[in-house]
Amino acid sequence: MQRLLASILACLLLAACESSSELPDVDWPEASPALWLVEDEEGRQGYLFGTMHALPDGVEWRTPLFEQALADADILLVEIANLEDSSEATRAFANVAYSDGLPPLLSRLEEPDRAQLAELLQRANAQQNDFAEMESWAAAMSLSASVRLGEPENGVDRAIIDAGKPVQGLESFAAQFAIFDTLDEDDQTELLAAIARESVRDKQVEAISAWLSGDLEALSRMGAAGIMGDAELRQTLVEERNVAWLEQIARQIGEGHRPLLAVGAGHMLGESGLPALLSARGYAVTRLQ
Repeated sequence: MQRLLASILACLLLAACESSSELPDVDWPEASPALWLVEDEEGRQGYLFGTMHALPDGVEWRTPLFEQALADADILLVEIANLEDSSEATRAFANVAYSDGLPPLLSRLEEPDRAQLAELLQRANAQQNDFAEMESWAAAMSLSASVRLGEPENGVDRAIIDAGKPVQGLESFAAQFAIFDTLDEDDQTELLAAIARESVRDKQVEAISAWLSGDLEALSRMGAAGIMGDAELRQTLVEERNVAWLEQIARQIGEGHRPLLAVGAGHMLGESGLPALLSARGYAVTRLQ
């Protein structure tokens, strides 16, 4: 069991899954992922860029406008700055992912989500007993990683971190996992059910394509029909974090820096998204692509 759990962690944190990174039959749209210019009343500027944390091989997402914004920025704000530190990620995950006395994984869901979870386990080459001591949020993350279309090595966050600019992490591995660990059991099982529903290949391709083409309406629809359709999950996983990050980019701009804030694209959507929050605070927010 420990060997299998180690394999799950490797898949989650080290991109060791078999896989899914090569999709030669997908005709990806032309790159134009959403990018914004943010400017305060004194003309000081920064940028917002919504990312995908993992992408299949061959997905070209860089554009001249993005490269210009990256060159202009003097500091990069990302969710986690030390993404390459797999040992720290593994420790942080292991510290909070397990509990004694949990019910069998499949019994945590009702039909039809239970049947979809069983299918997900099969695709992941896993058994429910492999997750006997794993909390529902951790099982959801592990299973999602094991069947995702793409690898973190291809992720936008890592490419931006590797640009050679000063980088500031908005969170740590421990802080991110703690957010999930504080979800109540109902929200954790809803997360697990949503992962089972959304991890099918076609939905993942649809999400990557929408992100790549900058189709925020499509991303919003998919989010509302999935994990972010649960109000409590959205508040915890997106809205509360956005408020904290808003203060970070506002401080950097106020101090005269030109920050590029690059976080998951879901944090850019709707009235609680970062562009809308900054606009409501009085910043001029202009979408560049």
